[in-house]
Amino acid sequence: MTAVLIDGKAFAARVRAEVAGHVARLKADHGLTPGLAVVLVGEDPASQVYVGAKGKQTVEVGMASFEHKLPAETSEADLLALIRRLNDDPEVHGILVQLPLPSHLNSDLVINAIDPAKDVDGFHISNVGRLGTGQKSMVPCTPLGCLMMLRDHLGKLAGLNAVVVGRSNIVGKPMAQLLLGDSCTVTIAHSRTKDLAAVCRGADILVAAVGRPEMITGDYVKPGATVIDVGINRIQRDGKSKLVGDVDFASAVQVAGAITPVPGGVGPMTIACLLANTLTACCRANGLPEPQGLTA
Repeated sequence: MTAVLIDGKAFAARVRAEVAGHVARLKADHGLTPGLAVVLVGEDPASQVYVGAKGKQTVEVGMASFEHKLPAETSEADLLALIRRLNDDPEVHGILVQLPLPSHLNSDLVINAIDPAKDVDGFHISNVGRLGTGQKSMVPCTPLGCLMMLRDHLGKLAGLNAVVVGRSNIVGKPMAQLLLGDSCTVTIAHSRTKDLAAVCRGADILVAAVGRPEMITGDYVKPGATVIDVGINRIQRDGKSKLVGDVDFASAVQVAGAITPVPGGVGPMTIACLLANTLTACCRANGLPEPQGLTA
């Protein structure tokens, strides 16, 4: 068999269009424009590309974009002062500090200085705790995008066995919490799991977020399973640079029922969900109903 491809690029375009519709109605009915502030410290090339894409898509859906690009030597005190100003700015509904930060800055301190209600990355310890205890929170963008695609492809997830390979705070752990919230039976596995292949073969839903190029081969996949590949790894092959996931696509696509490609799978959903989170934050801040289908 050959798996159905889950087109993240097309799905992200649908999410952005839905967000844009909600934004237009907020402007027309309530005079509100959701605003996203992105803070970039230093000149990391990959971060600059991400920030540029975020700013462009923010404007395209009708939101206000506030970019703050600071030199690499910015002090912690100055960065925290900027975050306090953004916390207090009523035109800013979402705040994102681009990671990684320069080594002299304490990332945990900086992230936890953001107002949890404006923490559209979902990294603040308050949002992490709320997600873990089943309360309303801001949800990390990449896991939220994965959940949206799974719901769209599979419908109800209740009762399915899900294996998440990877235990990071950014993807693995929140992904497991979201799947639990949809009544899956969830296993968190990782590189040190005994007989990882056997654990993965028990999964109806297999989420790979381990950060190792093509680690999950077709032998790890239960026939007919839905495979979500979160990994983005740049490797050299045949003298050329190539992007690959954590899943060996060529072998897994022959076994899975559905699979996300890399690139063009989970990646595009991350920024789309960032915009959805900013919209949600704006609605919550103004006591308005949250957009259906764009939250966990």
